[in-house]
Amino acid sequence: MKTSKVWEILKKFKELCRFRGWRISESDDWVETGNQYHNFLLTRNINPSSFKNIATNRKCVVREGLSYRVVEASYMAWLFSETPPESLVNIFLENPEFSKKVALYDLSSLAEGKNTCVKLNYTDSAVFQEFEKFLERDFGVRIEEYTNLKPRVEDCALAEIL
Repeated sequence: MKTSKVWEILKKFKELCRFRGWRISESDDWVETGNQYHNFLLTRNINPSSFKNIATNRKCVVREGLSYRVVEASYMAWLFSETPPESLVNIFLENPEFSKKVALYDLSSLAEGKNTCVKLNYTDSAVFQEFEKFLERDFGVRIEEYTNLKPRVEDCALAEIL
């Protein structure tokens, strides 16, 4: 799937957010509810170490007129147009703080004609929950939990290994 397809989906979702009374950015990919910024990052792929740095810092650029300011995003959603590498998913899973503030959406199967989106979203973000409903309702996408979670040997009891 081309990133432009993901961009079109996000653009339509932002219009829905505006209709709900949430503040959106015309030029950037964030939605503000109350005092919380929900940042969307569109990518085909990203180096796992860059992902870790960006997800740890959770910065969001907010344009106000001709000036810009940097705020901390309360939540961050990564929208992948290609399946993210397992090493990136492992970074996400190994850091409990990420799962509270960061969501991953693998939209790559839409390019194959499948109406599925694989997600890792353990946040309590109302915007991300609305995004998932929007995908299901407006695009007929079935949201699936990421299930390829392989237990690491060091996390298993000896009885589970034998």
